[in-house]
Formats: sequence, C-alpha cells, structure tokens
Amino acid sequence: MTPADLSRTVLHAVRRAVDEDALHAPVPARVRVERTRPGGSGDYACAVALQLAGPAGIPARGVAAILRERVMSEPGIGRVEITGPGFLNFHLDASADAAAHTALVREVLEQGLRYGWAPASPGRPHQLHHRREVRAAVTADSVGRLMRSQGAPVRTSCAEEPDPDWVRLRVTVDASGPPSVPVTETRPVPAGATAGELLERLGADAARWGLLRPAGHDRAALGDELLVQGEGNALFLVRYAHARARALTREGARLGLTGAYEHPVDAPALHAALADHPGVLAAAARHQAPDRLARHLETVADAFFDLLDATGPLPAGDEKPSAAHRSRLALAEAAGTVLAGGLSLLGISAPEHL
Repeated sequence: MTPADLSRTVLHAVRRAVDEDALHAPVPARVRVERTRPGGSGDYACAVALQLAGPAGIPARGVAAILRERVMSEPGIGRVEITGPGFLNFHLDASADAAAHTALVREVLEQGLRYGWAPASPGRPHQLHHRREVRAAVTADSVGRLMRSQGAPVRTSCAEEPDPDWVRLRVTVDASGPPSVPVTETRPVPAGATAGELLERLGADAARWGLLRPAGHDRAALGDELLVQGEGNALFLVRYAHARARALTREGARLGLTGAYEHPVDAPALHAALADHPGVLAAAARHQAPDRLARHLETVADAFFDLLDATGPLPAGDEKPSAAHRSRLALAEAAGTVLAGGLSLLGISAPEHL
C-alpha cells in the first residue's frame, strides 16, 4: 500500500463516518499521510483526527477511534494504533506490502518517463508570466512542464522580448509583452547573472539545476561546485545514479538477465521514494515549486545507492541469475526511470554515461 493508497483509504473512512452520522464534520478535500518519524509507532501516521476534532465537537482521540474502526479491516492494513492527542498510526500488512511493491515497480516500468503524470484536463490555459530575468524564465519554464505533466494546459509569457540565449537554456516562451488575461507571475530571487554568462561558465544542465534547486525565495547557488563530479554535488549524484541504473541494464543484458520484479527486495527507502513520486509531481505543480522535485530526485538517488551498497543487483562471480537478481534489477531500472523523468521536467538531460 502506497502513501497515496493509504490517504485515499483514510479519506474514504472519513466519508463513511460522516454518511453514517458517526461524525459531524466537513469532509476534507484530501488527507495527508506521512511516514512515521524515527522512534514513532507504525509505518505511517495521520493527523486528520486533530483536524476534524473542532468541527466535530469531540476530542481528537474520539474522532480517531471512529476512523480506526473503519480502516483497520481494509486490505493492506495490519494494525492501527491511536497515539498522543489523536494520531492514527498504521502498521501495514507485510504480504500486502510485498504485492504493492510488485505493482509499484511494474507501474513505473510500464509508464516509463510519464510515471506520475495525470490525464489531460481540458480548459482555459494557465498563463505563467515572468519578467525578463533568467531565473524567472527558467522557473516558469519548469513550472509549465510540471503543470502539463498534471494535465493542465499552460502557456508562458515574458514582460519583454525574451533573451535569445534562453533558447540554449531550453526555455520556451509563448508570448511577450503585457498579458491580456489574468496571469500567475513567477518572481523568484533574481540570479544576478545573464543566461549567456551562466551558459559560458556552467553549461545548460548545471545552470538550470543551480537556478531551480533552491526555493524561489532563496538565492540561487551558482558556483563552480555545480561542475564537480563528487558526492558534494547533488546534480552529479542524481545524474550518476541514473547512469548507473542504465549501466546495470546493459550489463544485465550481456549476462542474459532481464529485470522483472518477482521476489521481495528489502529496500524500503527506495520503494517509498518511488511511491511518493506522483504526489511530489502534483505538489510541485500545485505550489509552482520545482525545488520540491529536485529534492525528491536527491532522495531517490540516495535510496538507489543504498540498494547498491546493500546488495548488488547483478550476479557476482560464479553466482547464477535468480529471481532475486531480476527483481533487484527491475527496482534499479524503476529508479533510473523516475530520475530520468524528473530531470526532464526540470529541463535537464539524463545521459546514459557519465
């Protein structure tokens, strides 16, 4: 069961409780479920009972008890505890979790670079408007990519004629001049450099990462550290993780091994990061915050390297290929797919070799 599945399950329980007159409170649009913090109880936790206690007119632990009755028998949930002032803590069923991991990896590999995308929704295009400044242009471009991934029609406009160098930064501007319709203006802290200067010093990929990785209200870090091929450079680690995943596929083919998730793989951090990807894309698009996606790709890369450190996906020495190897390779390939898809939404290339 993924966090999104669990969120829907809890939301359904809230609706049931309201429909059955067991709970008198407005049904929220969505319910937030988070992984339990170190030292906490269970696999996931939810604070929706605290949110509903006031409108319902009963203590949060009472709301939690009402919801607990309606979620504890759902498939994939092993046990539900109420802790603190009214938190719901979920222990997932191990067998159902294994089935969810299998379905997750297969979904990623089947959908490819479009994993986490939402169906297109017709309607009036959102117009993202920005001033003639490189960070604003790159941010609006990436926000547009993210919003399109979530099905929204988008067009971008610049207050003045675009800088010709923006094309080399893979920025697309649909219109220029004063907007004629209501717009959403993109106004991050300026970069303090022109596109031409950044391209000459960093190149397109490092420049875009440096402009997008910090939150828009923070100053962009655009130093030469973006070009360092080492652990201190998050961009390098993300792209290197993708390249390593592709290398594993090539080496597996040489050994006659094809990735297929058939056997449980003990990599909870990587499974969780892959499951979180659709939610991250939706949140990054909704909040117009490409930095959320950049940070998530770092999480995926870290979890991927943890998998490599814990157990090699490919047979070593005289070891014969097994279902465990095929499953580890499929999981590694899924990680590489998510990294490539995420980088493309940031407008950054994902090379096969580094």
